[in-house]
Amino acid sequence: MAYVKERIYESMFIIAPNVPEEERENLVERVKKIIEERVKGKIEKVERMGMRKFAYEIKKFSEGDYTVIYFRCDGQNLQELENFYRVTPEIIRWQTFRRFDLEKKERKAQREKAAAEAIESSEGGSEA
Repeated sequence: MAYVKERIYESMFIIAPNVPEEERENLVERVKKIIEERVKGKIEKVERMGMRKFAYEIKKFSEGDYTVIYFRCDGQNLQELENFYRVTPEIIRWQTFRRFDLEKKERKAQREKAAAEAIESSEGGSEA
């Protein structure tokens, strides 16, 4: 089996404002559970942004409850998350995309760390 590298994803979704707060919290927990169990992802960060006004009406609402989740996965089961969003009427908009910028930043930091360790080990070896 070929190794598939974990990638970083961001998923933002908007919950309808007529859904009670406790139910909105439960919905966020359900999304997290789907990411962990069905998508087999590791959640890095959850940002509950709360109620925000829309620039235009969406499904007859002028505001919605925003949540952003950052997670890592291999991307093979992402359709499970999209399917959940699609069949959940309380979620009125969503978008999931790969964060190439965060991956690039992470790779750069790893390269710099490896280079620093290589310099340290070569300096330490010449003193002996």
